[in-house]
Amino acid sequence: MLFICTENSARSQMAEALLRHHASHMFDVFSAGPAPQTVDTRAIESIERFGLSGEGLVSKAVDLFADRYFDFVIVLCDRAARECELPQAYGTCLMWDFEDPKSRAGQRPFDLTLRELNERIKLFVLIQSKNDGTLMP
Repeated sequence: MLFICTENSARSQMAEALLRHHASHMFDVFSAGPAPQTVDTRAIESIERFGLSGEGLVSKAVDLFADRYFDFVIVLCDRAARECELPQAYGTCLMWDFEDPKSRAGQRPFDLTLRELNERIKLFVLIQSKNDGTLMP
């Protein structure tokens, strides 16, 4: 599984941590972006407030994974979808457009984005576990 977001600094990092938490028994999980930046400390703080570890999360370029096959690639923002050339060898590519928490209004935008990603990922895991007969923990 590869999550892609433009800077690989918030949404895709959150998604990577969440899917590892929910389904590391089902997926090898990675994240990357076409224009990677330093992981936003607010994303790490939200991940840790959620009860997960943010240790080891680093931004990576999509090109790093050019020769690797992924059953699923999930693009988390429209900008990345426009800017990123996905290799033909990828399996299913899904588009989940989540608002960038860095520009999102309201209180605790990173926590809100993390909760929204968590709900989508839990649904995705449930569907995949039913499709392949894997029992959820």
